[in-house]
Amino acid sequence: MIALPGLNLTSAPAEPLNLPAAAATRIQDLAANTEYRFEVSFGRALTIRLLSGTAEFFGTELGPSATYTFQGTKGSVFTWHGCKLEIGGQAESEYVAEETQMMSYVNAHFAVESLRGRSAATGEAGPGVLVVGPNSSGKTALVRILMSYAVKSGRQPMAVNLDPKEGMLSVPGSFSAVAFSSIVDIEDGWGSSPISGPSPIPVKMPLVYHYGLANPEEGKIFKPLVTRMALAVTSRLEEDHASRQAGFIIDSSGLIAQGKSGVYDNIEHIISEFSVNILFVLGSERLYSDLTRKYSNRPGEEPVSVIRLDKSGGCVDRSEEYMKQLRQAQIRSYFFGHGTDAALAPSSQMADFDDLNIFKISEGQENDSFRPGNDGDDGYGASNGIYEKETPSSLIQNSLLAITTAAANDRPDVIRDSSVRGYIYVADVDEVKKKVKLLSPQPGHTPPNALVFGSFPEDVPALVS
Repeated sequence: MIALPGLNLTSAPAEPLNLPAAAATRIQDLAANTEYRFEVSFGRALTIRLLSGTAEFFGTELGPSATYTFQGTKGSVFTWHGCKLEIGGQAESEYVAEETQMMSYVNAHFAVESLRGRSAATGEAGPGVLVVGPNSSGKTALVRILMSYAVKSGRQPMAVNLDPKEGMLSVPGSFSAVAFSSIVDIEDGWGSSPISGPSPIPVKMPLVYHYGLANPEEGKIFKPLVTRMALAVTSRLEEDHASRQAGFIIDSSGLIAQGKSGVYDNIEHIISEFSVNILFVLGSERLYSDLTRKYSNRPGEEPVSVIRLDKSGGCVDRSEEYMKQLRQAQIRSYFFGHGTDAALAPSSQMADFDDLNIFKISEGQENDSFRPGNDGDDGYGASNGIYEKETPSSLIQNSLLAITTAAANDRPDVIRDSSVRGYIYVADVDEVKKKVKLLSPQPGHTPPNALVFGSFPEDVPALVS
């Protein structure tokens, strides 16, 4: 087991800031080891500028005198040595916390970093980290902090997102993986991909697979896609020496932490397929206890260190309405760019019904129907198949279609296991003329590839006015 000092620090209740709502800008002094926590809605903007001292946002340092704008965000600015901030705009909630979990998180980073040093000395693969916990326990924030600190340490780790509720360099409803060699962006979250428009930070090239469902516990394609992603990540680590030494960090869905009678099938599948050796458990003593019993004594098998981290006091339950707004904002950013700048100009094009090869993800299947070589049916239209062939109709209007790298006549398991080239948006469906209006990030002809349509993310009405 890895011994990490300071992992049981708890957050003391913080006093709300009593600030005049009408103030255009205000100065906030932060003492050492404190953080300014805020929540701002999608309809407002909050600006933060570092005037003096040093501070960081989920592990990424704020530039001196640079102004950062936040919308639809719940975040925190932490300082190790003290700082002075200039804050503009209005937040729904804001306060200064005098006790945080940052010491625990930096200890977690040093523990992972020690394994990276051992990897460099022995030539073995670097640490494989999985972060698990209930919804709104701070998993994504911890992954961002660990990634930021790793990059600042000169490492190039891989980040893997297996949570369909939030996108990482892709839209919600997808799984993605990317090697990080540059900092995690403050305003744009994970950063920019090649189609995100101009960016002062180098773009990242994610590998994306389409999941298309909201709940990993119900969608039966979760395990096959985890296996496929694990193969892709392992192959990348074998070819990239820097990433191999740095290892990977996986963000997971809170839904897989619920378990059934102490059995966490999807968590165990991720650990097995990725060869995870460090398991950080956030916000659930029961989950920590169950997983410790599972992995504490496994003679003859690779050891898995299960480490409990306390949930940050800044983590709050996020309503479904907020999450829906967040997903819609991510989708809009995919096509138009981030924030008010909206530097992208997506292309609108018309397509005939016959030009589109759409496959809808079937729900409620058994896992056996997804195994390669299953000859029970062709996978299309059958009740236990992977996909149902979908004729364009009003049912797909305002939804996303994943453009896979598979051909339309490939086997269902090949389509499922194919990576995603990008996404197009169905703006309108004319069933009389049999025409579909599409919005694409880039101009060009309608792709003949297999297009996958799922029930998640939900429709985004009026993306195109």
